Amino acid sequence: MNEPIIDLQSDHFFMGEALRQAKRAHEAGEVPVGAVIVRAGRIIARAFNQVELLKDATAHAEMLAVTQAEEAAGDWRLADCAMYVTKEPCPMCAGAIVHVRLSRVVFGASDSKAGAAGSALNLLQFPGLNHQCELTRGVREEECRALLRSFFLSLRQ
Repeated sequence: MNEPIIDLQSDHFFMGEALRQAKRAHEAGEVPVGAVIVRAGRIIARAFNQVELLKDATAHAEMLAVTQAEEAAGDWRLADCAMYVTKEPCPMCAGAIVHVRLSRVVFGASDSKAGAAGSALNLLQFPGLNHQCELTRGVREEECRALLRSFFLSLRQ
């Protein structure tokens, strides 16, 4: 069998890749959020927030990663994929995640004000929608949160 072994350490590894993307966002003056999408143990999409760079309110890391993953998969359905994202998805991103049917979402830092994966509301597991995602919260949370804090502290100074 050539399939890679996925174990609990994989979440740590893939979140590290999302953190690398978040650092790219920070360097570009964007809110430091990064996302990767994994299929069969391999990263098929990598993205970071580019709202200011692209002058596009929808250019969140999750949205950009979904578009890349759809292209890589050759389909808009991503039911055999998982997303790793450094910050809890907002309602817009959660809606897209449900629509493309990602099987799993793993995130680092919670967002009590606008998080749509269980903090402010939970669109990813909303019973009335046609799809619900498996959720894993708090992976490398301190690193994800520290990057966000650093960014927002620099804005206030």
